[in-house]
Formats: sequence, structure tokens, C-alpha cells
Amino acid sequence: MRNRAPIELFALLYFATYLPYAVLVRWLASIPYPPLGRPLTGLELLPASTILSAVLTVLFVWLNRWTPYAHHTTILGRSVPWPTRWTFASGLGTALLLFTVPLSFTFKGVSIPFMQLLMRGDVLLIAPLVDLIGGRRVRWYSWVALVLVAVGLTLTIRTRGGLYLPPLAILTVVLYTVGYFVRLFVMTKVGKSGDSNTVKGYFVEEKLVAFPVATLVLAALSAFDFGSQSGQLGFGFVDVWTSNQMGWVLVIAVLLVLVSIFSILILLDRRENTFCVPIERSASVLAGIAAAFVLSRLSLGPAPNSSEMIGAALLIAAIFVLSFGRRGEREN
Repeated sequence: MRNRAPIELFALLYFATYLPYAVLVRWLASIPYPPLGRPLTGLELLPASTILSAVLTVLFVWLNRWTPYAHHTTILGRSVPWPTRWTFASGLGTALLLFTVPLSFTFKGVSIPFMQLLMRGDVLLIAPLVDLIGGRRVRWYSWVALVLVAVGLTLTIRTRGGLYLPPLAILTVVLYTVGYFVRLFVMTKVGKSGDSNTVKGYFVEEKLVAFPVATLVLAALSAFDFGSQSGQLGFGFVDVWTSNQMGWVLVIAVLLVLVSIFSILILLDRRENTFCVPIERSASVLAGIAAAFVLSRLSLGPAPNSSEMIGAALLIAAIFVLSFGRRGEREN
């Protein structure tokens, strides 16, 4: 069975859920939390949002009966979903994204649109490399869209005068890019069949690995006293659950699950990564631009500058090139 819903619809839904997600994460990292006398940091929000997202993902999979589409193994006489070596690797890559995406919204002095352009731009640059490694044809309109996005990214960095990011922000970009490279490589290898049942099984197996790994790594960093950040993680594992911010953390977790669903529906489309990735990345960058405007109205950050707006315009142009180029060429 092929998934007939247009990929643009999934991109629109991705945008609609990513926008409030970005706003809420930045808002929580900006408003003072009275018991501490300061806003919560990204590391203090990560554990609870990750654990809640895992629980909600399990609930989603169970209610929609997606587990039969995953591979299974027998444990203590019971058949349970189990990842293959490929989806295990993809889950490790996804675990990196669970760290880096929320952190990217919390760095003071670094605009959301700029971080979005950096992180999404890096992924766009590796998309054709993954296609070529996987032996997939990269069509002309995919290259054109890639160039448009690359120009927008380069212009924004040059106008800003360079990167000038905190070390943790640079590490966030690097880990995010590595995580997405692993995911795209595995998806190209085993997941991009266009079959809806394959998408469901892949989602189950990937998340089966990603959430436990992400939670265990955060717990290990906290338990082994990883500098000052271990205290922040400790708060995120223990004290945040009784704070008055938990309602908002739950909303963030719900939005994160929705974003992950729409993302995988886009990326596991059977067309080449150089087609799918710009659509998914452009939706997230545009959501980041919109979030920056919302936060500026709330006096929680600057509005996007002219170079960031030009970069967003080039991303919109890339979407049109991909959409109309694909419709003008017969499927292979």
C-alpha cells in the first residue's frame, strides 16, 4: 500500500506543530522560575520532556496499532517489537536529535532563525551526498533547490559576520548534523520504499531505541557529576516534576511527538533525499522564523533581521522548485 497523501500536506502539518513547539521551548527558557530566581535552562527541561515524549509515543503507537509492522523477537515467551541493526543505528542518530533540537532554542544571544538555518542547512548539504552513496538519482530540480538553500545559508552567515557561537551551540550543530546523517543513510538503505506499513514499522523500531538511549545518556551525565550541567540535569529528572512548569513541559512533549511523526512521513517518502530533505528542512526553518516574530511580540527576543528573511524567502523558492519540478517529471 502506497501513501497517497501529498508530501506538502505533511510539510504544512510539520510547520503547524513545530511553530508552537519552538515558541514554548524558548519561552520556558526565558521566563523566570521563582524558586530558582532565573529561567529554566535547556538541560533542565530535557529529561522531563524526553521521558514524556517517550510515554506519549508508546501511547500513539499502541492506539494506532503500529507494532505489528515492526520486526519482532521473543523474550520470555512473548513476541515484542525489536529493531534491526539498521533501525538501531537510526535510533542512535535520532537520540542525538532529541538532545540538540530543544537545546537549539535556548542559547542566549543566538537567534532561533540563525540556529535553524545552520542546523537545517548542514543537513541539506549532506542530503545529496547520502543519495549518491546510496546510488539514488538526484534530479535537476533537487539540485536547484539545494543551491537556493545553500545561498540563503551563506548569505545569513556572512551578514552576521561569522558564526560566533558559544561552544555548546557549536557542539549542538555538530551532533545534530551527525545524527541526521546517520538517519538519512539508514532511511535510504532500508526505509524509503514508499510503503505506509514500512513507515509505521520503521517509526516503531527507531523510537524503541532513541528514547531509552537519550534518557540513559542524560541520566549518566547527571549521575557522574558532569560539571555544573549535572545539577541542571538532576533538577530536570527530579524537581521539575513538582514545578508549576510541568503543564507546559507536557504540551512541549505532545508537540515533539507530532513533529516526529510528520518528519518521518516526509523523510521516508520514496523519492530522493535531495527532494524530501529540503521540504522538511524548509518547513522547520520557516517555523523558526515565525517563532522569532511571535517571541519578539512577547519581548522575548529580536525579530528576524533582513538577511534571515532573505534566507527564508530562498527556502520558499526552493519549496516551489521542488513541488513544480516533481509534478513536471514522470515518476520513475
